[in-house]
Amino acid sequence: MPTRDHAPSGAPCWTDLWTSDVDGSRRFYAEAFGWEAQEPNPEFGGYFMFTRDGVPVAGAMGDMGDMRASNSWKIYFETSDIAVTLKKLEECGGEVRAPASPVADLGIQAVMTDRTGAELGAWQPGAFPGFTVIEEPSSPSWFEYYATDHAAALTFYQSVFGWETDVVSDTDEFRYSTMRNPEGGGELAGLADGRSMLNGATAHWSIYWAVEDVAASVAKVESLGGSLEMGPNDTPYGVLASVADPAGARFNLRRPPS
Repeated sequence: MPTRDHAPSGAPCWTDLWTSDVDGSRRFYAEAFGWEAQEPNPEFGGYFMFTRDGVPVAGAMGDMGDMRASNSWKIYFETSDIAVTLKKLEECGGEVRAPASPVADLGIQAVMTDRTGAELGAWQPGAFPGFTVIEEPSSPSWFEYYATDHAAALTFYQSVFGWETDVVSDTDEFRYSTMRNPEGGGELAGLADGRSMLNGATAHWSIYWAVEDVAASVAKVESLGGSLEMGPNDTPYGVLASVADPAGARFNLRRPPS
């Protein structure tokens, strides 16, 4: 089981769901992925965690007062100094949406948008490092950014989070770069030129969850009231599919290549 005790600097380290249907989402993800939905915590506005075999894998919460849930997954990036990260973010054209705030002794979080409008979070770990199991079934497998301005987005993440990157392809048909793991051992996220795929949508981050059988997982999603958006497709990066839960939150399924 691929495990870690912390996320590398600048890497995706946590994700949570902002859902308009808390009860429905608790049932859906429990059945779709075999997760256990923990009880909402009133101290944190009803926030709760999904766990797998007792290990936290994702968070979720519902509407926040007058702020209605966007039915979307948000990805958080590790930082050892959130104040410095937010300063760099603003210098590079991003916007802080929710300022740095401590979450008990677990860590410090902030929510922001990057220079092209994609929402993301920053997390400075305290007692909680984020997810510690990756690339196992029902755990995070990959993180991907769909850019409206690939060059600007790449420069932004290099500057704000210290990414070192590799170019996979740089043609108008397929422009893609990856974040190199600063601790060695491969790549941690991808950044795609998404102009041909977004169809008017804004730039955004997306998560891939590892599964053993993508077709079976798609069928499960559909049987639970979710929908298939694209795929399954057999690619050099594994079998991939894009789906949405019954409330409309989109995510991806991936069976990594053997």
